Formats: sequence, C-alpha cells, structure tokens
Amino acid sequence: FVQEGRISAVMWEICQQQAQAGSPDLQEALLNKIVCLPDHVSNKLQGKNPPVFFPQNYFPFLGGAVIQVLQKISDSLRGGLDCSISFVSHVLGKVCVHGRQEEILSVLLPRLMDLTKSDCIWQRICWRLVECVPDRWMEAVVLGFVQRAPGADVLSRLLGNLVVKNKKAQFVVTQKVLLLQYGHSTSVLQNLLGYLSLDSLRRALLIKVLLELLETWSSSSAVKHSPPEQQQYISKAILIGLSHLKEHEIESCRQELLTSMMEGVKCHLDSSLPQIRCLGMIVAESISSKVNTDGPVLKFQVKFVMKFMSGVQGLEEIKALNQAMQGIIASPNTNNYAPQTNSYLYFFYSDDDLIPYDMSEDKELKVKAPVYIRDCIEVLAGSEDVDKWEATVKALESLVRKNPAATREVSVELAKILLHLEEKTCIEGFGELRQRAQVAVLTTDPIPVSPSYCFPFFQLRHRQKMKQLKSLVLVLAAQELSCPKSHGKTKHSGAPKPCIQLLPGSDSSKDWRRIVDERIKSKTRRFGRSQVELAAVPNEFSSVAGHFFFPLIQHFDRPLTTFDLLGEDHLVLGRLVHTLAILMYLAVNTVAVTAMGRALLEFVWTLRFHTDSYVRQGLLSCISSVLLSVPKERLLEDVTEELLETQSWLGGKMGWMGWCNASGFVALVFVQCLLNCDGSSNV
Repeated sequence: FVQEGRISAVMWEICQQQAQAGSPDLQEALLNKIVCLPDHVSNKLQGKNPPVFFPQNYFPFLGGAVIQVLQKISDSLRGGLDCSISFVSHVLGKVCVHGRQEEILSVLLPRLMDLTKSDCIWQRICWRLVECVPDRWMEAVVLGFVQRAPGADVLSRLLGNLVVKNKKAQFVVTQKVLLLQYGHSTSVLQNLLGYLSLDSLRRALLIKVLLELLETWSSSSAVKHSPPEQQQYISKAILIGLSHLKEHEIESCRQELLTSMMEGVKCHLDSSLPQIRCLGMIVAESISSKVNTDGPVLKFQVKFVMKFMSGVQGLEEIKALNQAMQGIIASPNTNNYAPQTNSYLYFFYSDDDLIPYDMSEDKELKVKAPVYIRDCIEVLAGSEDVDKWEATVKALESLVRKNPAATREVSVELAKILLHLEEKTCIEGFGELRQRAQVAVLTTDPIPVSPSYCFPFFQLRHRQKMKQLKSLVLVLAAQELSCPKSHGKTKHSGAPKPCIQLLPGSDSSKDWRRIVDERIKSKTRRFGRSQVELAAVPNEFSSVAGHFFFPLIQHFDRPLTTFDLLGEDHLVLGRLVHTLAILMYLAVNTVAVTAMGRALLEFVWTLRFHTDSYVRQGLLSCISSVLLSVPKERLLEDVTEELLETQSWLGGKMGWMGWCNASGFVALVFVQCLLNCDGSSNV
C-alpha cells in the first residue's frame, strides 16, 4: 500500500472531499493514521518493521507524496476544478510538531523552491499550504521553513505575507524567535529580518520588532538578569535590523533610536561583565552611525576591548557582523577619500616612490633621567619634552626608594600628580610603571599620602574611580608594608669561631645554660644547606591600617552628584568591596584589626541582599577575611552580635537558597564552629 503510492491517492481523495464538505471525523482518523503510521506498525510488529516504516525512510517518502498531491491540486486549479489544500497542510503541521521537520522538509522544500521560481500558481499553492496549518502546529512549520531556507528572498517566496494574515505566525516571527528564544543561528536572524524587509506590508513589522529589540537591549533589568548569550543574540538581531532600515524610516523613529541608544549604553557600561560592555559599545556605534549621518558619531575603542575577550564565544561573530553593517550604515557624504578617486591625494597616500634615507650609522640619543625628586615633579607636571617625560616615568620608582627622606618632603604633591598622570607617549608598560611609582610613594610616606588615594574616591567621576580602584595601589602598598623586608640571617657551617669564655666566679656564671649551648655550638659542625632564621621585624602596616581602611568604608551609603554606590554604580561598589576584603586580610596581627572587622561586618550586613553577583562574591570575601584576620578571642568577645547575625544570614533562606555558593558554605561552617567552641579549642 505504501510502496505503490496509495498514501498520495488517499490524501488527494480527501482534498476532493473537502471541497465537497466530506466527513471531518473520517478525515481526522486518516490524518492520525498517516502521520503516526510508523508508530502503529512498530507497536504491532514489535521491532520487526520493514525498512519503509523506519522514520528516516517513511517521512521523506511522505514528503514526496505531499508533492504529488500538490501537483494534482495545481493541475486541478489550472483546469478550473475546485479542491482543498487544508488536509495536506494538516499533514505537514502534524509531522513537524512531532519532531520530524528535517525528514519531510528535506524533500518538500527543494521541490517547492524550484516550482515557485517563476510560477505564480505554485506560489499561491505554497502560501495556502502554510496558511492553512492550524495555529497549534504553526510554530513548528514556520521554524522549519525559516531554519532551512537558503535566504530571505526564498523565504519570502515560500511564505508570502503569512505574518500579516496569521496572528500565530506573526507572534512566532516577531516575538518568540527574536525576544523569547536565543538559540538560533545568525542565518536564521538574517532570514527572518530580511523576510520582514522584503515587502511594504511587512516593513511596519520590521520597525516594530527593531524598536522592541532596542527596548529590551536598553533595559537595565534585562541587562542584569538575562544571560550573556541572550544579550549577544539580541545585539545581532539589532545590527541586522538596522541594516534594513531606509532613510525615511529612520526619520520616523529617530528619537526612539536615540533614546534607546543613550539608555542602552549607560546600562551596558555599568555591567560588571566585560563582554556585556563590549556588546553595548558595538551596538551603540552602529545606532549612532545609522542615525547621525551628518554629524559626529559615537566611537569606542572596541578593538582594544576585543583583544581581552577573544575567548568569549560569539564576540568575533558580532564584530564581523558589525563591520559588514558599516558598509551599509556609512554615509555617502563621508570625508574619507579613497586613493583611487583622487590622484592628488594619492601622492600623499603612496610612499613607494620615495627614496629612503641611509640610517645605518644613526645612534639613539639617550636622555638622562632626573636625579632629584623635585625635578621629577617639574617634568611630570608640565614638561613638553616627551623624551625627558618618558625617562622620568621609567626612573621614578627607583629614585623614590633610594631617597626616602627627599620623597617625604614632597610626597603628597607627587602622589596627586601620579594619581592624575595621563600617558603622553606610547611608552611600553606605562600603567605598570605608574602603579609601581605610586606604591613606592605610598609605602615611603603612608599616612600623609593615603588620603590622596582614599578620600578623593568619593569625589571622582566614574572613570577615575574605576581607575583608582583597578590600579590596586592601596592593596599593593598594604601588602608591601605588611611583609617583612628582612630575609633573615644565614648560619654558615664551617670552622668553630672563637668566643669569650666567662670565668666561674664572674657575675654571669649563673647563666650556665647559655654558656653550655655556646660551647656545644662552637664544637659542632653541620653539613648540607645553610639554615635561615627569619628575623623578627615590626609590621609597618599595623600603624597605618586604619588610614587605608576606614576612609574607604565611610560615606558609602550617601548618594552624591558624581555617583551612587547603592544605586547604579554597582561595578564600582564590587571593586570597592573586594579591595576592603584584601585590606582586611592584610591587617592580621595589627592593633586595629578588631575595629576593622566589626566595621566590615556592619558594612556586609548593609549590602547582604545586593542584586549583583560580583558584589555578593566580594561580601563573602569580606566575611572570610574577617574570620581569618581577627583573633578568635576578639571575635567571641567583641563582635559576638555581628557573628550571630552573619551566621543567621548565611544559613537563612534568602542567603542560602538565593545565591550562596561554595565560598558562602565554607564561611557558614567557619562561623558555626567558632560560635560553638568552648574558647579553649583551636578553631
């Protein structure tokens, strides 16, 4: 029955009956049998199916049968006879919704693409074939066509104005695929948005979809809570949609585009994820180039950001896509002159005919670096000699460390200059050189200099605040001050050294143990590696820990004109929290460690329900630093109440179920062990 083509005969007979109002119950029963025939046969034969009933064989065969029925419908229409296509549409819809899109469309789509190239009747048949699919199966059919069409023009020929006539298809195309799903490839987005742009009736939907995508892209809530993959997907859709806009359409929605661009740039640059900030810059550049054709446009250092994000999946694709769009977005009135179009300018562009100078005997002129700290200040503050400025930057750290007394005389002024120092030349490692010089100044004279790196934090703009915290000057200086500078004294093995022997009757004869130990040591020879004894040295960070820590933690809850830590500046807050955790850890065994721990626990308690994951990770680091740095006796006696609050928060429903991870679990166990000990056990 199957191999002789009787299934196509049955479908054709039903198409004729539908034109004459046949039995709907019979048609439904036949529909189930035709689509589910491999399952019915498999249940009866219990694994002894003939190969024709294997799904990979049956459904391509069914696709060929559908083509045969459509051919008979075409012939019938050309002959002036009535027939219905809805049963074939039901077969296609039910097969696709059962997950057999690939098998049936692999046969159906190539034939339909060939038949609809130049035949308007076949185009109408194809349109009706999809339009008559019931709404409950429409999504599977439309997705099958969109995913397998080789281009937007082919998709437009196959579907026609389906999205205008059918509300379900319109929802799938304009909402579900673009805004609710994000696993489709770039070719699917190109097919879909190109399909919307190829007809005047569908272009209104294109503009509507693009504005909805931009609304989602510029939503701070969506940027915070949607995964990076979805934001990348939406960014690709926006770039493709922008390339299809025409001049009059841009004029009609210019204000909406500008508003979305400004809001979107802000919320993307505030993100703590570098790839999200990069996506925001790319999309904003494209919108600006499309809207501001005659004026200045936004320009970010996207390539500079890209080299740090080369391992992130999809960003290179976005970058290539953005470059492809620039050819369409670029204004025809641009001032970029091509060498091929102007022979006069070509003279300046080409240097092939120039005779090179003989530079074989040239010697590099070395500029002497300043030898006094005050000379360095003069050069860095306003010198126009670039070579001298570069030599000063390279030599400044060693000069500061060699002349601590001279540095203390001008330490505050030098620290402020270094804090605002900008790169004048392409000096290699400028950021590291400036950072090392700042650390040297701060460790040489920590108390007067520390306010320059703490108090201005609450008065700087966003970019300067991030630069200040990102440079880690305070952390590196604290680490250097907290580490002993002496590496110990080495005991060298060898011949016994002479020593003074005290007479038995002297006043020191009572210290007989020391005399015996010295005699034994003088008579003992040791072989092998020398032993290193670490000399006990004072912790220099102990006296300045409070100067580094408390200015950073105060006033964090006061919204000022330049920033709002508890509001939108959560990236700055995250960096601040991590910096406080490191300073707390480095303050171990210092006098102020208990007061710092109490203040930091109060700070953590204030931010315990913050929405940003980067800030919450920093809070866990703060708790761990307090537990590691503050002695257990001080924790149990002085900050017991704060410990109990921390324990209840870490173990509570909001802290545990909402976002607690392995670090939070370790901190919770640590706090519980500390509170349950009897004071004598070693936590």
